[in-house]
Amino acid sequence: MGKLRKAVFFDRDGTLMEDVHYCNDPNAVRVFAGVSSVLRSLRISGWLVVLVTNQSGIARGRITMEQYQSVHAEFLEQIDHQMDAAYFCADSPDAPTRRRKPGPGMLEEAARDLGIDLGASWMVGDKAVDIEAGRAAGCRTILVRTGCGSVESANGANVVISDVVAAGEWILNAGE
Repeated sequence: MGKLRKAVFFDRDGTLMEDVHYCNDPNAVRVFAGVSSVLRSLRISGWLVVLVTNQSGIARGRITMEQYQSVHAEFLEQIDHQMDAAYFCADSPDAPTRRRKPGPGMLEEAARDLGIDLGASWMVGDKAVDIEAGRAAGCRTILVRTGCGSVESANGANVVISDVVAAGEWILNAGE
C-alpha cells in the first residue's frame, strides 16, 4: 500500500455554512464567506478535504433523502466543489451507531476509503461531538467559534479559533 494521505475533516452545519435547523431547502444554504477559497488552498497544498456530517433529520422524518441530496448539491455548488469526499450519518441520537459523531466511524470509513493517515489529519467543527469524534479517530482538532461554537467550551480541542477560514489558514501555516 502507498503512503497514507493527510486530510482535513469538516463538519458542515455551523462550521462551513450557517446552521439551519434540519436544513431541507437548498435555498436556505448559506456557505460562510471565504470557505471555497480556503478549501481550494488546502487541496492545492496536498490536503484531502472531507465532509463528515450528522443528519438526524433524515431518521426523524424532517428531511427526506431527496431533500438532503438537493441541499448537499447546493452546498457543493457554493463551495465550487472543493470537497474530495462527503460522508453523512442519518442516525437519530436516540439510536446512534459508531458512525454518528461523537463516534469516529465516518472518519474511519473515509480513512479506509481514501488512504488517510488519521494521526496526521485534522477535524474541524463547531460542536463538542465534532471534537470528540476527531479525538476518538486520532486526529488533531479545531473548534471554530461559528454556529454552536460561539457558546461551546473548548472541549479538549487542540486549537480554538474564530472561523473555518482562520482554521484553514492556521493548518496551512502551522499544521504539519
